[in-house]
Amino acid sequence: MDFGFTTAAYVVSAVLFILSLGGLSGQESAKRAVWYGIVGMALAVVATLIGPGSGLWLLTLLLIAGGGVIGYMVATKVQMTEMPQLVAAMHSLVGLAAVFVGFNAHFTIGLVADHTATAGEELGYFASIVAHKSAVELKILAVELFLGVFIGAITFTGSVVAFGKLSGKVTSAATKLPGGHMLNAGAAALSLICLLWYMNGGGFFPLFLMTLAALFIGYHLIMGIGGADMPVVVSMLNSYSGWAAAAIGFSLGNDLLIVVGALVGSSGAILSYIMCKAMNRHFVSVILGGFGGGGGEQMAVEGEQVAIEADGVANALNEADSVVIVPGYGMAVAQAQGAVSELTRKLRAAGKEVRFAIHPVAGRLPGHMNVLLAEAKVPYDIVLEMDEINDDFPDTDVVIVIGSNDIVNPAAQDDPNSPIAGMPVLEVWKAKQVFVSKRGQGTGYSGIENPLFFKENTRMFYGDAKDSVNKLLPMID
Repeated sequence: MDFGFTTAAYVVSAVLFILSLGGLSGQESAKRAVWYGIVGMALAVVATLIGPGSGLWLLTLLLIAGGGVIGYMVATKVQMTEMPQLVAAMHSLVGLAAVFVGFNAHFTIGLVADHTATAGEELGYFASIVAHKSAVELKILAVELFLGVFIGAITFTGSVVAFGKLSGKVTSAATKLPGGHMLNAGAAALSLICLLWYMNGGGFFPLFLMTLAALFIGYHLIMGIGGADMPVVVSMLNSYSGWAAAAIGFSLGNDLLIVVGALVGSSGAILSYIMCKAMNRHFVSVILGGFGGGGGEQMAVEGEQVAIEADGVANALNEADSVVIVPGYGMAVAQAQGAVSELTRKLRAAGKEVRFAIHPVAGRLPGHMNVLLAEAKVPYDIVLEMDEINDDFPDTDVVIVIGSNDIVNPAAQDDPNSPIAGMPVLEVWKAKQVFVSKRGQGTGYSGIENPLFFKENTRMFYGDAKDSVNKLLPMID
């Protein structure tokens, strides 16, 4: 098979990937966009297998089949609430793959340079390409694979830590070793020295030493970020994985890998920037792992949490004209979206105005709540973003908060020492009545106390979110 077919297939795949990314921006087109991505990836794999330099067919197909089976088994067992940590785990595999591909490229270059094969033919397609490169081109290739390994190693350990934080296996608190950012700076400086060493014939050792330093940077960067900021971290690691893939694409001379890596890297960076803006964070400080720890002693919360039973909430809903529902991670954990959708239907049938308020980073993953509500058949036109609905809370009769904490926390505005200080939040406390559906009195995933729960117009509706909402349904007139 010649280069023409492979190039044409890669172009079609790239177009499908672009259509996939574009379609994911809207709920109506999201399913179609996923299929664009699936078809594009299948075409890319087939074109690579039958294109120039393909070999080891049986082993390749066995590995693809094995990976497909594992992926299917994981996908069927993972709940929607576990999607953020699954995404982080997938990012770690991309980073690890970049490291291994970079190592392989290094050894291939070394073998060709040592003339251990005639024109590199016995070493395969990539080696034959390396054998015909000039000294300057080999230097450029060395930089490309070095950067690919560096970004890949950071992505790997950073994603592993992110997975641990999101799954509760690692503390969600911002944690740094003594020395803080100076350790990261030292590891980065060591990596730069290793690059110069590697470029001047240092062999594998400086590449390996840099890999260790990059693995530490990834670990320490993400450990230094608090749980409240993990949604940004997920998209940031997505960007890292893309740039790692692009760098390896340059090393391998694979145009599609370069295009896909650039698409993932740039889209992840743009998403991170958008979320940083939504959370009032500085983009550079996110990249450097410089936020999430707070700046001093937090303000004490006064008052007490007052509980209410289902009949009290139902009475307030029956008397209200306008209702806003704020879904959060707790709704996803309880799988309460179906019950919430039915509650919405009954309230609207009773002539009440019902809307949903969505924070840009609700549910530990951008778009998480939108997907759940779409699955539950909640009309798109009543699901509003924070900026569209925040000014309406003072005129709202009842707000029902279902499993949210940080995105409705007034400490973001009132307490400069709070870990979420300055983050834009849904100002639900300005409504006439607020009911918070929550399992118990704990502070939740991020460990930040919420003064909303202690306000005079707030009542705590304790219990599993799905059970609590189901109790309300028969009481709605």
